[in-house]
Amino acid sequence: MRLSRTLGAFLIIATCGASSAAFADNPAGFYIGAGVGESQNRSDDSRYGYPGYYNDYQFAWQGVIGIRPISLVGVEAAYIDFGQPYRHRNGFYDFNVSGSDSHPTAPALFAVGYLPIPIPFLDIFAKAGAARLSTNLTDFVQQPCVAGGPCPYFVPTDRHKVTDTRFAYGAGVQSKFPFGLIVRGEYTRISSPFGDPDALLVSALWQF
Repeated sequence: MRLSRTLGAFLIIATCGASSAAFADNPAGFYIGAGVGESQNRSDDSRYGYPGYYNDYQFAWQGVIGIRPISLVGVEAAYIDFGQPYRHRNGFYDFNVSGSDSHPTAPALFAVGYLPIPIPFLDIFAKAGAARLSTNLTDFVQQPCVAGGPCPYFVPTDRHKVTDTRFAYGAGVQSKFPFGLIVRGEYTRISSPFGDPDALLVSALWQF
């Protein structure tokens, strides 16, 4: 599964960096960074143009900024783009085919708690907060094939955005390297009535 491969890549990086990070200090303060990974976009109902039930794995990315004033507690803001699923079609033998796709994005604010483990170069954390989840919905219909043109092709019939403030949460592990570099692997999920978007991300952070 692609999600497990993403997490495995992080664990390899963290293991390689553990010995060199053992002599690094543990600064507590401002940090900033970005990450990439894989999201799972799903639909749990057919409201607002959703075509029914599906699961899609897509490329996802995030930007992160935060502060850790004490070793056990921090506050973090993030912007997460869960990617755009492929169009999902409804029809019979590809005739009169129509459907929808979606593109969830969200700025989010988290409280972050760190486990008090006796390993100076490693952190295990959980976070919870609120996200302003925007789901950009596009309805489309398939057009007949035309000689010399693309086949099939789709024409958007309606675009609209659904925006809600939703509960967001996640957990992860991070390894500290010298010069303030932190490599992090984490899982983040946002509750949504349309199907909770989630992502497994690997991020590089710089702590000052």
